[in-house]
Amino acid sequence: MKVSGSQRKTGPVFNSEKNLAMATPESKQLHLEDPTALARFGNLEMVARLVVEGYLMGQHKSPFKGSSIEFVEHRQYYPGDEIRHIDWRAYGKTGKYYIKEYEDETNLRCHLILDASGSMAYGKSTISKFEYARYLVASLGFLLLSQRDATGLMTFDTKLRDIVAPTTNAQNFQRLTDVLERTKPGDETSLADVFEQMQSQIKRRSLVIIISDCFDNAEKLATVLKRIRHSGSEVILFQIVAPEEEDFPFQRPTMFRSLEKSSHRELVDPNRLRAHYLESYRAFCEDLQKRCGNLGADYEKIVTNEPLYRALGTFLSARTHRKSKS
Repeated sequence: MKVSGSQRKTGPVFNSEKNLAMATPESKQLHLEDPTALARFGNLEMVARLVVEGYLMGQHKSPFKGSSIEFVEHRQYYPGDEIRHIDWRAYGKTGKYYIKEYEDETNLRCHLILDASGSMAYGKSTISKFEYARYLVASLGFLLLSQRDATGLMTFDTKLRDIVAPTTNAQNFQRLTDVLERTKPGDETSLADVFEQMQSQIKRRSLVIIISDCFDNAEKLATVLKRIRHSGSEVILFQIVAPEEEDFPFQRPTMFRSLEKSSHRELVDPNRLRAHYLESYRAFCEDLQKRCGNLGADYEKIVTNEPLYRALGTFLSARTHRKSKS
């Protein structure tokens, strides 16, 4: 069920180095424990650095290792790329700069896929699901790019909204955070339909990390994930949920409205609805987890009142353990 809620906004962009230096260890720990406080602490770059440098460095191992030095493909040149990698023959033909990428230039090629549909705007007792998801994406991007893994980003609601191509260029983190800072939750979406569009962007074996509340038909969603897995890519699905969606704590008659269809409103007695809602919700999450397991895709549900570093760190530790045993 998608219910309305207010969104809190982070402050303006400022120098994260200066603010990190000014923060005491106690204040950093306090903010990292509370996602809502973390949102007030600074911009996406600063939060990502706090989470990654404080808790996650050394826990992650790349699942793919480069095994050859064969040329793979061209990608667009970005300022900061090494000039020696420019394909001058391609420039002579097109008048545009392209970089030649080789298989062993990166341990990992990762696509971060962020759900920016209306239901992600919900947030009542904590920051919204979308804000939490942004911090998760920024932290993953910072972690991956810090270890020279090619990392890109796609955002979507009814369609693909922004695409940042994967690259190991350190400046790609600024591109990721620029997109994340300006993206706001939009319209209704069908995850399965949009993922069909995304498949054309995933041209090589990659790690595909999807961050969404996953409110869609589980069977359709699993069908698309199956196609991504069959292409040789690895899939991780982070389901971001609010505490209210987990517990349904409402007591008084409440007006529920859809965040994706503004005209859809319904006044209900939560006490009469609670048991049915919780049964349906938990069955949906269990079904989604089971389908991911059957596909060999990793699944992790994160509630927005959980400390981001703890939720992410626990998952990456478990993931590293599984990789070491495989």
